Amino acid sequence: MDALERLIGRRWEGVTLDSFFKFGHLARPVQKHLQRVYATLGVALAISALGCLTDIHYNIAGFLTYVTAIGCMLGLTLTPSDPGTLNKRYAMLAGFSFCQGAALGKLVGLGLGVDPSIVLTAFLGTMAVFVSFTLAALMSARRSFLFLGGWLASAVMGLGVLRLSSWLLGIRTVSFQAEIYFGLLIFAVYVLLDTQLIVEKAAAGYMDPVRSALDLLVDILAIFVRILVIQLKKNADRVQRQNESQNRRKRD
Repeated sequence: MDALERLIGRRWEGVTLDSFFKFGHLARPVQKHLQRVYATLGVALAISALGCLTDIHYNIAGFLTYVTAIGCMLGLTLTPSDPGTLNKRYAMLAGFSFCQGAALGKLVGLGLGVDPSIVLTAFLGTMAVFVSFTLAALMSARRSFLFLGGWLASAVMGLGVLRLSSWLLGIRTVSFQAEIYFGLLIFAVYVLLDTQLIVEKAAAGYMDPVRSALDLLVDILAIFVRILVIQLKKNADRVQRQNESQNRRKRD
């Protein structure tokens, strides 16, 4: 009984849900900066959802939205962060978010056409991955994941080599699956790295909620795309197995 109490009782005594969201080790200005970053990120995600819905209904995605997204990203990167350019940079973030959402319209529309629960599962899975890795980054020791920068850069180069080799050698099926799952892992780890970079830059006095929200938005959309593709592939495999089973029964 004492062992059971230690296992399910005393071990969690005094631990509440709020305990997992206390970040007292972060300075107050850093905490306020994080609040601005995640508020900006939430608005950017809402704009991406609007862009996605717009493309589903009006098919707006194309070369123009692609160029606009690149232009907005370059503009955000090159425009200095100061109060005089804040509204301009928010507008560019909104433009990038909308165009990126529009780029996902056809994939999301496909998922909705097959089974709406697939899109919901991908969204919930993305949020679960993002929240889990964000909390891991915020609750761990400072700078503990910054060493991942070099590893992730090498991993992204590896993905590029894998894609090129699959195109040259014609082994696209195997490489596609490897790219999807490996890419999912890479961008999940990027959430760790980007979150700690945001904290460290804020602690050093560099606070740019727009650029920080942009980095996290790219991570989230990349994770969502890969989880959605995985769910669509699993559904297609399941339907194929069902059809094969029905065909065998008919022959018998």
